[in-house]
Amino acid sequence: MKLYNAAMPAPNPRRVRMFLAEKGPKAVAAVELVDVDIMKGGLRTPEHLARNSVGQVPVLELNDGTFLSETVSICRYLEGEFPDPPMFGRSPKEQAFIDQWTRRVELRLGTPAGMFWRHAHPFTAKVVVPQYKEFGESNREHYNSAVKWLDKELSGRIFVAGDDLTIADICLLSLVDFADWIGLKLSPDAGNVKAWHERVSARPSASA
Repeated sequence: MKLYNAAMPAPNPRRVRMFLAEKGPKAVAAVELVDVDIMKGGLRTPEHLARNSVGQVPVLELNDGTFLSETVSICRYLEGEFPDPPMFGRSPKEQAFIDQWTRRVELRLGTPAGMFWRHAHPFTAKVVVPQYKEFGESNREHYNSAVKWLDKELSGRIFVAGDDLTIADICLLSLVDFADWIGLKLSPDAGNVKAWHERVSARPSASA
């Protein structure tokens, strides 16, 4: 298999790399990383658009030539190929709870961070035309409110969905770190989120 990849700070390819690292050496060895140069227009080439018509990474090319996009979908496929340790839950109840939290992470935190990135950050000004900067900047407070809500939810928890690291933690770590890179810093009052961040960032997979 091949993973069409982009280096940090790109958050979505990092999710898949971290997922593979958590699965262990056999999973890592089974997937060849193929870097796509975002800065040089690699996402818009005919070759890459044939892999993913929306022009994004990551894309997983299966051994039969099929292309999979969207990070959680890619990780679901890899979960089937490399089931241990389970990252999407063991029982139907665990699976539903993890799905719930992955969805919450992407909507409640990912949406305002994404809108800030698209409409308020100077890096995207050349490709997002027009930028609605006032709207973009308004998402800073939406993101901060979501972090405040998350901080309460994480009280007494080791990881987002319980005692084990799951895809929900991987999605959240990539999002929080990317948000920090674009200027959305965690509030000093978000002690539970910061403690969670330290725990997950200390895992070897976080540097994958």
